Amino acid sequence: MDRAAKSELVTTLHGVFKDTGVVVVAHNTGMVAAQSADFRTKVKAAGGTVKVAKNKLAQLALKETDAEPLSKLLTGPTILAFSKDPIAAAKAAVAYAKGNDKLVILGGAMGKTILDANGVKALAELPSLDELRAKIIGLLNAPATKIARTVKEPGAKLARVIQAKASKDEAA
Repeated sequence: MDRAAKSELVTTLHGVFKDTGVVVVAHNTGMVAAQSADFRTKVKAAGGTVKVAKNKLAQLALKETDAEPLSKLLTGPTILAFSKDPIAAAKAAVAYAKGNDKLVILGGAMGKTILDANGVKALAELPSLDELRAKIIGLLNAPATKIARTVKEPGAKLARVIQAKASKDEAA
């Protein structure tokens, strides 16, 4: 990699560290290319991105960002997963690490908060943004549904009484 490409990579990673919702740092010791590609696919499907960069370049990119303390985790063969959604990359990385012992979560950052491995795992257990939106919509719809049911119920009871009376008269 020439000097211009390294500079461009550092600039790109610096932007990533400034603008993403979450960054997950993991060791990928012994992962073969197929496993790495599978991990990338799963993170991408969740809405995130995976980047493998030299530790020194990633440390340079971390300077003057909220995630700067992550630089101490960048030792050995590391892989970075990140996403705008503060939960997507963490969920995908933790789910993949459960099924593959060669990917070890070291920690991460969410905004100004630096997370250890347990923090990333706890973050992965939270519901995603879409799940939270669905729950809120459900909570907003529930009162309207109950009101509609309550308003229509007296008419339905009256109709059942009239139907029962009519059935009784026909039988007699």
